[in-house]
Amino acid sequence: MKIDKVETFLVRWGDVVRPAEAASGTATAVVAVHADGLVGLGEASPMQGGVASLFVIARDMAPALIGADALDHAVILDRLLHKLIKLGPDGIVTGAYAALDIALWDLKGKAFGQPIHKLLGGAWRTRIPFYASIGGNAARDVDGVVKTVEARLRAEQPSAIKIRWDGTRSEIDRDIKGDIAKARAVRKLVGDDFPLAFDANNRYSVGAAIRVGRALEELGYVWFEEPVEYYHQKAMGEVAQRLDITVSAGEQSYTLQSVAALIDSGVRMVQPDIVKMGGVTGLMQCVALCHAHGVEFVPHQTQPAIGNAANLHVLSTVMHASKPAELADGWARSADTFVNAPRPDGGCMVVPEGPGLGLVVDEAMLARRRVDVTG
Repeated sequence: MKIDKVETFLVRWGDVVRPAEAASGTATAVVAVHADGLVGLGEASPMQGGVASLFVIARDMAPALIGADALDHAVILDRLLHKLIKLGPDGIVTGAYAALDIALWDLKGKAFGQPIHKLLGGAWRTRIPFYASIGGNAARDVDGVVKTVEARLRAEQPSAIKIRWDGTRSEIDRDIKGDIAKARAVRKLVGDDFPLAFDANNRYSVGAAIRVGRALEELGYVWFEEPVEYYHQKAMGEVAQRLDITVSAGEQSYTLQSVAALIDSGVRMVQPDIVKMGGVTGLMQCVALCHAHGVEFVPHQTQPAIGNAANLHVLSTVMHASKPAELADGWARSADTFVNAPRPDGGCMVVPEGPGLGLVVDEAMLARRRVDVTG
């Protein structure tokens, strides 16, 4: 399967019309790899719109891909990663690598007429429970948080809910009492037995994180996500070891070694993201790493179509999946373009069964929403 073309572009959502606006986070960063008349789609990390990763693909990676055999997948990508390793293994390059990996898996599945989960060894389940991931709660008062959670609960009927803070990272410990009050109000809303999680988005010191964590334990929350800055791995591990509630981290990890360092620090639930952590291949490596260390594997996932479908294919193959899959805000924004993108269905999402990712694309709508930014 000779690769003959590599395209990079944004798929804009809503009424965005200018590339600069699309790059601000209202778009999906896409790579399309063409070989033997087939097209594989991948998605880069959305940080700053994913534009930097698309530039790396277009300028530094695509020339080496042209003429290569798409089935030499691992060799191709490892060569590209190490060619660009001095740009840093975390971030832009790894986001680009993840996008290409997903695209090559999609291409491979289409070539063999099989969904990705079949190529990975088969699915334990194709209906996967999901949790509603609800962001922006730092800016809301208690009533606003309750109303927002209630609306998602009613509309989606999730198996669990996570409330995210998403506040500025230039401030820590800003409103500990208020944060606990919001957590308490959400618990009152959903009842004692409904599974809840709390994502601090790195907004506490160690002492404050322990104080909030103790409150969450009393309220029966299931996990406490990224309580301190992710780059303070020793501090993250300290919080994890001093609390009974499960402390999780890893959405900002871009390499297997970074995930391993979190585990070594004492974190017992890791959350790598498929569009950052090496794509399908990287996430499967994390599955093995977590299994070897007895650590829970619960991937972070906020993308509406390509990333979500790829993540579900991987999750379906995990025997000891312990938590629901993430379904973030704005999940429906891709429905007119990726017409069968996974969506809520009785507390679950269904893994697409078509070849590769299994996504069906409305080509006319894709053309309308496409924004070329890399030249």
